[in-house]
Formats: sequence, C-alpha cells, structure tokens
Amino acid sequence: MPRESWVMLRQPGGPKGKMHLGWGGRLFLSRRNSSPRTAPLSLLVMAGSGGHTTEILRLLSSLSQSYSPRHYIFADSDKMSEDKIRTFEQKRAETFSNSQFTLNRIPRCREVRQSWSSSVLTTLYSILYSFPLTFRLKPDLILCNGPGTCVPVCISALLLEILVLKKVIIVYVESICRVETLSLSGKILYYFSDYFIVQWPALKTKYPKSIYLGRIV
Repeated sequence: MPRESWVMLRQPGGPKGKMHLGWGGRLFLSRRNSSPRTAPLSLLVMAGSGGHTTEILRLLSSLSQSYSPRHYIFADSDKMSEDKIRTFEQKRAETFSNSQFTLNRIPRCREVRQSWSSSVLTTLYSILYSFPLTFRLKPDLILCNGPGTCVPVCISALLLEILVLKKVIIVYVESICRVETLSLSGKILYYFSDYFIVQWPALKTKYPKSIYLGRIV
C-alpha cells in the first residue's frame, strides 16, 4: 500500500476567516496520489496557554466529523485549556452526535521565568513522558500552533517514524501574532514539520519552506 501524503491547500480568492480542514473548503487536506480518504483520521491537537488554545480551536471549528477521535494534549500546569476544549466539544456534539475526544496532560517543557539551563532537563523529561503517550495514541496527524508542549510531542512522533512504528504527519501553523519572527517552537519545528504554515508574507520570505496562506484565524 503506498504511503499517504497529505498536503495543505487553499482555494484562492476566498474571504479571510476560518481555516477549513475538509473536502470542498478553502483550506483542506487531500491525498496527492490517491482517492479522497473516507476512513476516520486520528488527530492529535496541541493546546496551550497564552492564546494558543483559542487559536487552535478556531482552526478546528471547521473540521468535518472524519477527523475523529481528537486527542488534545496540554501542559499539566495549564488551568484554562481544559475548560475551553470541553466547551468547544460540547458545542460540537450538538452537530456531530458521535464526536469523540480525549484530554491528556504532559509536563511543561519550561515554566515562565525558568532558567534556560534547567529547562533542558525539564524538556528531556517531557519528551520521555510524551513518547509512550504518543505511541499509545498513534495519531495520523498532529496539528499545532506554537505552545512549548508541542515540541516534545512532535519529537516523539518523529521517533515513532525512526523506529518504523508509525508515520505521523506534522502540520504546524504559526500564530497570527508572529509577523516577522517565528516563535521558539516554530524555529525548532520548521525543520521537522511536514507542512509549516505562516500567516504573514514577511515570514514566507524569511522561511522559504513555509506555506503562506494569509490570515486563517
């Protein structure tokens, strides 16, 4: 069976607004060399404080029911993301009665004002914690937009591929607030993500691998 390759596309001329991951939307996932996917696609979503969860939920609002189950991961010290996700999923269940999702917490890589030297150890610990979780969930696709917790999870996904256990597609969408420079997570995952999406032309100029789609949140 040929490996599935998923690519982010945008229909030109559409109004700015929601990011749509579904057939017929202005931004969607499609196979490059096969027929449209009909089986459910397991999606791992990285949430985070500082507006990351709000942005990622806006991106998810246009997802079809094919993207299920949705596995949310956020830092164990993040007190707000869980409430936002539960509210989002409750509203979604009104449209899709068979909506499925899970909530998962991992240790934060780096706390606010934590020294860079000690953050190396906490990041390694977060990676060790994330790998068995990622292995258990075995997502088809990871969608993230910049929280620090996405780095250990994406590294865990890369390890799955290196060990020939699972190929996980990583889609990184840089936050709308990043106009001229990437976030630290973006600078790291720019080299490892399958699709790296930016929302400002200046970033596309600096980072040619990126995909510029205009404002999508």
